[in-house]
Amino acid sequence: MADSVCNFLCITVFVPMVVGFALLFSPGRWKLLPKVLALLISALVFGLSIWIFTFDRYGFYWPVLQIGTLDLELVLLVQPLGKFILLFACGFGLLITVYSLKSRAGTDKSGLYYGSVLLTIGGSAGILLCDNLLFMLIFWEIVTASLYLLITTGGKNSNFAATKSFAMIGASDAAFLLGVLMLWALSGTLSISAISIQTDSALSIIAFLLLMTAAITKAGAMPLHTWLPTSGESAPTSVMALLPAAIDKLLGIYLLVLIVRNIFVLQPGALTIVLSVIGAATIIIAVMVAMVQHNLKRLLSYHAISQVGYMVLGIASATPIGIAGGVFHMLNHAIYKCCLFLCGGAVEQQTGTAELDRLGGLGKKMPLTFAACLIAALSISGIPPLNGFVSKWMIYQGLIEMGAQKAAPAAQLWPLWLVAAMFGSALTLASFVKLIHSIFLSRLPDDLKDIKETSAVQWIPMLLLAGLCVFFGIFYYVPVQKLIYPALNITATTTALGTWQSGLATVLIIVGILLGLGILLVGGLMAKKVRIVPTWYCGEVQDNEQMIIPGTHFYKTVSSMGGLRQLYKGQEKGYFDLYDQGGRLGFGLTAFLRWLHSGVLPMYLTWVTLGLLIILFILCDIW
Repeated sequence: MADSVCNFLCITVFVPMVVGFALLFSPGRWKLLPKVLALLISALVFGLSIWIFTFDRYGFYWPVLQIGTLDLELVLLVQPLGKFILLFACGFGLLITVYSLKSRAGTDKSGLYYGSVLLTIGGSAGILLCDNLLFMLIFWEIVTASLYLLITTGGKNSNFAATKSFAMIGASDAAFLLGVLMLWALSGTLSISAISIQTDSALSIIAFLLLMTAAITKAGAMPLHTWLPTSGESAPTSVMALLPAAIDKLLGIYLLVLIVRNIFVLQPGALTIVLSVIGAATIIIAVMVAMVQHNLKRLLSYHAISQVGYMVLGIASATPIGIAGGVFHMLNHAIYKCCLFLCGGAVEQQTGTAELDRLGGLGKKMPLTFAACLIAALSISGIPPLNGFVSKWMIYQGLIEMGAQKAAPAAQLWPLWLVAAMFGSALTLASFVKLIHSIFLSRLPDDLKDIKETSAVQWIPMLLLAGLCVFFGIFYYVPVQKLIYPALNITATTTALGTWQSGLATVLIIVGILLGLGILLVGGLMAKKVRIVPTWYCGEVQDNEQMIIPGTHFYKTVSSMGGLRQLYKGQEKGYFDLYDQGGRLGFGLTAFLRWLHSGVLPMYLTWVTLGLLIILFILCDIW
């Protein structure tokens, strides 16, 4: 049995990568073969991930190279946290593959698109099963390269978005590599399960910060987040649903949990404050930016950034319930944000635009998409009894429990972290009120009157994800006690979720909804006696287009407030974008060097003389 498990571990990792790499070079005229292969292999890998989840601990060992004390071997291990995330990563891969069968991205560049999807699935499986840091970094790079290729399948400006994403994540991967080298110097091994380092020295703290940088960049936390909204505006929506919304979050938070709970023994102090500040700032700043966005995909991208803050805060609390809440929120976010991006993709595909100003009234035209989007929007806003509320509730309790640990500096600021988390949830709800109104509830523009619901291949994945939002909210104890607690080796307690009674709350909410529907029905019957006339405005009848109230103006007063107005303008101009500022710094340095290398001999002689004087000053102590 052990040999068969080892073989299936290799199949799960390497078969999608080999087939995906081959599909990258398939002829452009092959449209059907990449779709069939991607569908079959993603289904196979998902099935294997379910089977692997049923086993406790099996491993595959392949010695590759040994130089002195460096023993380099590929080790694939079935471990609780890895196999739990693997199950959902492969599930998202299958859902996105099915959804893509009718999407424009999966048709125009079929081989490149589906090949990159399979590379993503295989690389993600390698990360989640690998027990060797160096091989984990190799699989990490494969997923980064796949993201670059997938973004390039988009439309206008997709090449720039892909380059920016690759540059920022690639820079963080360099930090990953440097951190791995430091860990090897500290521990003498690259085996994740054999490393446990105290953060009590400068080298260990630097190694932690380097690996943390790689984790939060992949997850999309501030300040290394700007690749995500740029790619969100240009990449196909199915790509955003697969990687930044789902798999990248899973992998980034997976690495963060590993370094906080396994690789390092985190001491209460400055490092926990750093994590807490990153989490709280990410929640508030990203959601404030999301509120004023006019493009659907950019709005969802900034919300994807904001939600990472909750995960980081939960992990920073260093309490069992907080860490469990952070990991559960990672899973919940992947579910509802993937659903939101798929809904956004369906709207964009059917209407031809993602600009909120040009949308409206699609609730009757696309009722299934509307239903899925509404459920996911309420879930991300933390509305009970959906899954987003439960994981946020756990994080809130983790922060309160953190406050009981008065010895830790970060614990003394627990009210600040709690207020940031709760205020961010309120702003999220306000932002999605704008989104739902702008797309589904406002007046239908004349040019969208012939819009129809998307195909079943696309709305089935959306409804499945929306169903998970409901199931994981009402029956939260199933994923929490069967998946989250075992993955983190946490003992479940009856008081872990306070006094939250999901069954009773759900019944009361349903009763309230039924009463509301009854009142609406009675009002509708009475409205039949009311005479309906065209809108009258100063003696003239206005046409439909002039009477549309755009939802993008809901929070215009926020962006025009003193102080915030300057910050919003600075954000739009890229003043807070590390990629843009790094580019400006690089161009400035290049211009300076070009000025130095003028080709004029007296200039060169001047610099040589100054250089000699500096050397004499340093070496000879000349004053």
